[in-house]
Amino acid sequence: MFDLLLSAYLWVKALHVISVIAWMAGLFYLPRLYVYHAENDVPEELFQTMERRLLRAIINPAMIATWVFGLCLVFTPGVVDWSQIWPWTKGAAVLAMSAFHGWLAARRKDFVRGENKLSGRTYRMMNELPTLLMVVIVISVIVRF
Repeated sequence: MFDLLLSAYLWVKALHVISVIAWMAGLFYLPRLYVYHAENDVPEELFQTMERRLLRAIINPAMIATWVFGLCLVFTPGVVDWSQIWPWTKGAAVLAMSAFHGWLAARRKDFVRGENKLSGRTYRMMNELPTLLMVVIVISVIVRF
């Protein structure tokens, strides 16, 4: 299995980066939709359809692909040196990003039930979290401190 991972390394790495970009794009856009949803008087169905499609068709599959390709990279011999700090900081940030993803999914259910209690301002502030986590992840992987 390790030989297969070594021979496919560049493809797996490319697919990982592609899936991360798709995941991040969705994580940036969904809270922005929530801002508009919380602040505007437009048909609920329009926002709920957009939010559902974004979550189910883009964000969820992209997160799964990110995890699958990321774990393949972790198990590729010679890629991760666990004695360094960077894999741990990256891992913690990825777990936090996944938790944020789950939080966004739960907020969508609140909107569907008509029970959203958060303001547009709160969603604007939460929209910054993926950026902060992305900074930690990219610096961890590139600088490898």
